[in-house]
Amino acid sequence: MALVLAGCGAPKPPELVVYAASSLTDAFQALGPAFEAAHPGARVTFAFAGSQTLRLQLEQGAPADVFASADARHLDALGPRLTGRHALAQNALVVVTPLDDPAGIATFADLPRARRLVVGAAEVPVGRYTAALLDRAAAQLGPAFRAGVEAAVASREANVRLVRAKVELGEADAAILYRSDVTPRLRVVPIPPALAAPTRLEQARLRDAPHPALADAWLAFTTTPAARAILARHGLGAP
Repeated sequence: MALVLAGCGAPKPPELVVYAASSLTDAFQALGPAFEAAHPGARVTFAFAGSQTLRLQLEQGAPADVFASADARHLDALGPRLTGRHALAQNALVVVTPLDDPAGIATFADLPRARRLVVGAAEVPVGRYTAALLDRAAAQLGPAFRAGVEAAVASREANVRLVRAKVELGEADAAILYRSDVTPRLRVVPIPPALAAPTRLEQARLRDAPHPALADAWLAFTTTPAARAILARHGLGAP
């Protein structure tokens, strides 16, 4: 009997489940311990994937407390199923190459020199933002630039971490991804300010969240100066 009672133990601590865009992986993995320290007894579990994949899972009934998306359209699609929606941070696109820059891409205008360019798929936020960037570039640099870039595309990936991996593994000589996903193993080619446009990340609580109070606490925590400092260290600007 004593063993049975001991096995029952104390109730499990509440577990906050946060669905977050792949581009938030590093930042949220740093935010998690800070949130737990500020809320003793709470635990945070993250599910990272492309925003479109996470939205589909939520539409199919996956249990989650918070959804943080790299594209507001996926929050729009969930509509009344969300509450407490607000802007989380700003990100930005950059071009990256391997450190040895095998294609000789010194500036953004050199991007058509890439032999194997990797971008996000059209249904992925980073892919949609990339397409909009190339539209702006075509207007300034000419349609030949856009055509040259499109001809260089070797693959279109389902999330930004897969885009990055292609370059890190030597399977591409350039990629377009978020500033927050840059690592020391990558060389950054800035996008001219006239072409750059910030991308906006938003988050919200699910109305049927298993832990609504804890979810609201997370939303509030991410607006604090301490959380903003963590986000900034991972390349994410104030919204």
